[in-house]
Amino acid sequence: MPELPEVETIARGVNERVRGERIVAAWFGSHREPFKTPPAEQAEQLEGRVLLAIHRTGKHIVCELGPKGDASFAASTQPRGVESGLPEAQWIVHLGMTGRLLVTDAGNPVAAHTHVRLTLVSGRELRFVDPRRFGRLEWRDLRRAAPFRAAGREPLEIDAEAFAALFRERKLAVKAALLNQSLLTGVGNIYADESLFRAGIRPRRGAGRLSRAELERLRQALVEVLEHAIRLGGSSVSDYVDADGVKGFFQLQHCVYQRTGQPCRRCGTAIRRLLVGGRGTHYCPHCQH
Repeated sequence: MPELPEVETIARGVNERVRGERIVAAWFGSHREPFKTPPAEQAEQLEGRVLLAIHRTGKHIVCELGPKGDASFAASTQPRGVESGLPEAQWIVHLGMTGRLLVTDAGNPVAAHTHVRLTLVSGRELRFVDPRRFGRLEWRDLRRAAPFRAAGREPLEIDAEAFAALFRERKLAVKAALLNQSLLTGVGNIYADESLFRAGIRPRRGAGRLSRAELERLRQALVEVLEHAIRLGGSSVSDYVDADGVKGFFQLQHCVYQRTGQPCRRCGTAIRRLLVGGRGTHYCPHCQH
């Protein structure tokens, strides 16, 4: 499943390519699984609207939309936000395990498992492709509902005090705490493993038993790993590609994730795998304590 760096990369790529474009036609497939809002309603509401901005919230891609037929839009320079009060609606995309949000020319071949095609005034299309159909698409009218918000805190923005408070008196393993989306939003298996390695902390240690210094080391490691992964376009370990269909490169720099039995890049000890909360977890027994 795409995690924070992959979703951020896609959102930035889509934003750069289609921000300010008008949707002139919307086609939705017949499968029900990807649609949190009925497809006919989504198609009707999307047509005629301008894509004001596209940004990431947690593991979701949020498309901010202007009123139907309104050609004006704000020239915000921020990748994750638009001018206050401007959007009238949101189109919210969760990629699930295999979802892709692609920008392509309308004449290009349509891939199998394409569930949505939004035709833009430029002649390009924004397509949602999802072979396993675990993704979710939602329409939200901001005149009647609050903007979409993630349940947990944003790991790239949380400060040391708030981060430590999330783990205080938690009895679950620190790896499980990192994956809890109600605590931190967007962190998944890859970046939990890599951050714990960088911080030198074993994944089974109790979250509430970590010292303040260890928690701050973990917070900094998490930010460093996520930002580095974003710079490299995310990790392509399965189906993930960016808005242009290009794979990421951070998987080439994984230190522990899916490297069971291989030598640690730091000390040479064989990487081990265990289960934490039912999730495959990778660590170095020498570098992590």
